[in-house]
Amino acid sequence: QVQLVESGGGLVQAGGSLRLSCVASGSIFKDSVMGWYRQAPGKQRELVAIITSAGNPHYANSVKGRFTISRDNARSTVDLQMNALKPEDTAVYYCNLNLPPWHDYWGQGTQVTVSA
Repeated sequence: QVQLVESGGGLVQAGGSLRLSCVASGSIFKDSVMGWYRQAPGKQRELVAIITSAGNPHYANSVKGRFTISRDNARSTVDLQMNALKPEDTAVYYCNLNLPPWHDYWGQGTQVTVSA
């Protein structure tokens, strides 16, 4: 069983920065695709960024150039550096670990609020 624990959310003014971190338990981290997703009130959960086991990142168009995803396999962590935050980035952010076909885990979520 894998557990994911996120940290780093909070309240920030527009234009500011936050860094989210997620630490995973278990032994499959290094082989997994790690991702950050978000869900705003009244909206569906959406992809923010993923990073492959080889370290290749992919971003949603809405965050390209502002957010950076990174991973540390030795520490089983995945981070999301968020710069130039906008009010529309306000959401609960979730960490995800995916290793098909059996493994798909979610963290409990961390709130990010960006004030105008």
